[in-house]
Amino acid sequence: MAYVIGVDIGTSGTKTVLFDEKGTVIASKTIEYPMYQPKNGYAEQDPADWANAAIQTIKAVVAQSGVRKEDVKGIGLSGQMHGLVMLDKDNNVIRRSIIWCDQRTAKEVDEMNEKLGRDKLIEITANPALTGWTAAKILWVKNNEPENYEKCRHILLPKDYIRFVLTHEYATEVSDASGMQLLNVPGRDWSDEIIDGLGLDKTMLGKVYESCEVTGGLTDEIADMVGLCEGTPVVGGAGDNAAAAVGTGVVEDGRAFTTIGTSGVVFAHTSKISIDKLGRVHTCCAAVPGAWHVMGVTQGAGLSLKWFRDNFCNAEKETSSQMGVDPYYLMDKEAATVPIGSNRLLYLPYLMGERTPHLDPDARGVFFGLSAMHQKKDLLRAVMEGVSYSLRDCVEVFKQMDINVSDMMACGGGGSSPLWRQMLADLYACPVKTASSKEGPALGVALLAAVGTGIYSSVPEACREVVKTDKIQEPIAENIKPYNDFYKLYTEIYPALKACYKNLAAL
Repeated sequence: MAYVIGVDIGTSGTKTVLFDEKGTVIASKTIEYPMYQPKNGYAEQDPADWANAAIQTIKAVVAQSGVRKEDVKGIGLSGQMHGLVMLDKDNNVIRRSIIWCDQRTAKEVDEMNEKLGRDKLIEITANPALTGWTAAKILWVKNNEPENYEKCRHILLPKDYIRFVLTHEYATEVSDASGMQLLNVPGRDWSDEIIDGLGLDKTMLGKVYESCEVTGGLTDEIADMVGLCEGTPVVGGAGDNAAAAVGTGVVEDGRAFTTIGTSGVVFAHTSKISIDKLGRVHTCCAAVPGAWHVMGVTQGAGLSLKWFRDNFCNAEKETSSQMGVDPYYLMDKEAATVPIGSNRLLYLPYLMGERTPHLDPDARGVFFGLSAMHQKKDLLRAVMEGVSYSLRDCVEVFKQMDINVSDMMACGGGGSSPLWRQMLADLYACPVKTASSKEGPALGVALLAAVGTGIYSSVPEACREVVKTDKIQEPIAENIKPYNDFYKLYTEIYPALKACYKNLAAL
């Protein structure tokens, strides 16, 4: 039996999982680490914490498993995207990494638009200039910490720093590099026009690989440390969402996944490049060679339900603790007693502004249609339906880009709710499924390692062999029309309030 390892370098911790070639979990280990916020809007982490966590978790799963080191055929890396790691000429980390959720770079985004123009950025990088992405962070260091920029010789993403620690190779791969805003996304390589236009140095960037290509092997020092063979292959891997796509089998046209975590993501695979000129969704290279993915984001998905639970559901919390169940289980049961449309009550989930499709940081949450007849359970269902409508917004943008979805996976905490999955199935008018494995990104990059080392011939083949479906929610035919009627009204509310949001923000 052959074995592969998936290492997922997340924001809260690094999780490493050892799988057999059929995707069965043999051993798993997670190590957490802190995030630093030296100022409002800043977010940083120490790459040494990631390196320690990666080495210790790999060592732990190898030791726990009892698997012969010769049978571990490869390692795949997944990780939080957009983070900036800067190394000096001696490969020392120059400063803490500015990570994905850092928002200090508004001036640098303006600078990118001035130097290159919004249309050019979207044409080449497939996305508008964004505060959280890596190019703006590099410019921020150049503008605000020139002494650190002068010392910099290598720029890496979080998971690619771990690759360097493991293999001493400066490399990245197309899915994660797509989130730097320095990659020609249609051409799948660095863009000289973007890099030169921003006054940056291309020699600082690593070689770009496809996600399932071998990028290097473990050094003898690291191999001894973790209990594996020197030269054990490390493949390109993928950014966290692209890795989750492989881990849930979203690697062929017509397939997509919806994640309801704090934010919500709708992610669809496409074998042809498709870019939204309005910048409402992100287009990036997929972890499948020669393919891409599009991704819509709604900011306040699971956050909306958590906000409602924390402020209005103390009774459910108390009852659930006595019953030994999750409060969300009881909230689901209550919402299920309310008819579609929540008795003519609609909710806009814009607690944190909105990205897809409005790109409006001033947007805020709304209950529309509230009357004296409404009870708490009506508001609860309206919240769940409003989040579902916002996710449908993402799918509608995909349709305008000629990307159609017929097979949807559900992930994240919200994906465990049968009621929420049914809402999505009815609104998407297609089956909504869950995967039997909950390992997501770690499984995805382990499968990329299995492809890169020849266990499987392609990423789709690996997914067909390994990724299995757990639950399936079929759309209920008679639910589709009423949901569509309420969704149509939902789409009319934001345009009617748009100017009011600006006025509210100015008060």
